Amino acid sequence: MENYTRWDDFLVAEHEMIERAMAVLKINLEKIDEAIKTPLQMQRAIDFLLEFGDKIHNTKEENFLFPLMGQKGLPVQGGPIGVMLMEHDAERTLLQRMMGELPNLAEATTVARQKFAAKGFEYLAIRAEHIWKENDVLYPMGRKVFSDEDSASLLDAFKTLDQQTYGDAARDHYAQMLAEVEKDSEAKKRLIRNLSYEQIDAIMETLPFEVTFVDAEDTVAYFNKLDKTKLFPRTRSVIGRKVEKCHPEKSVDVVGQIVNGFKNRTLDHAEFWIDFRDDKILIRYFPVYSEAGEYMGVLEVTQAIGAIQKIEGEKRLMY
Repeated sequence: MENYTRWDDFLVAEHEMIERAMAVLKINLEKIDEAIKTPLQMQRAIDFLLEFGDKIHNTKEENFLFPLMGQKGLPVQGGPIGVMLMEHDAERTLLQRMMGELPNLAEATTVARQKFAAKGFEYLAIRAEHIWKENDVLYPMGRKVFSDEDSASLLDAFKTLDQQTYGDAARDHYAQMLAEVEKDSEAKKRLIRNLSYEQIDAIMETLPFEVTFVDAEDTVAYFNKLDKTKLFPRTRSVIGRKVEKCHPEKSVDVVGQIVNGFKNRTLDHAEFWIDFRDDKILIRYFPVYSEAGEYMGVLEVTQAIGAIQKIEGEKRLMY
């Protein structure tokens, strides 16, 4: 988050962290009778949602974002900001009650457990709708009235709050907290798991550019648009070949340098562009790493950009 230059991008990224903890809490609430036997994960989720989601994230909005919006003419009492403040209070109250009840939940009656779960589901519903309202309604309102100086001031205030609360390593601390919440949780999954192989294949074939993946052993493992017209025609016989066998001899050394740079992390991308068949072709290379940071290979992206270079002005969806 240290690299964000916009206040709204910064807050949306924090929303994603909150939603990840919400996903863990949801799974535990859905199997409440089983979850309370080993309640540590649920406790961590609730604690993160209180400590980070409320004490850190909501405080940034309440102390800095909302007052600045008020200074720019947006009503603080009532209106969207008033609704956000009421929902902050509702979320905080529900989480605090749940945290207080959790230690005795294992000995509680079935009815009490279900009431506890109901509070959790109420929190999740309020928070999910709240995040949507902020991402899609409130933040766009702020973007319309804030200057570049306002954005810089908000970012500085956000980072200062982080630093004052947890020191210079605050962002690492939040990440570690979230990692503990998600540890051994089935909630931590990539959205791509919602797709079938057929859908993934169709998406890859629909991309407006060509992609090739070379695995960690420098072997070509995949390319899209197999049976379609391509900028640089190839057939499936390239699969399984070493990457140096797929480039002109004069460029093999450069390709090797790029791959080695990705492997030792001295390079985070490489790009080239050429004139080809009356068009401008952009060729980019990106390293692919696992979530654990393990090198997995190289993604090559090839795209004709001549038409893109000619774009001027705006063409909005609304007209």
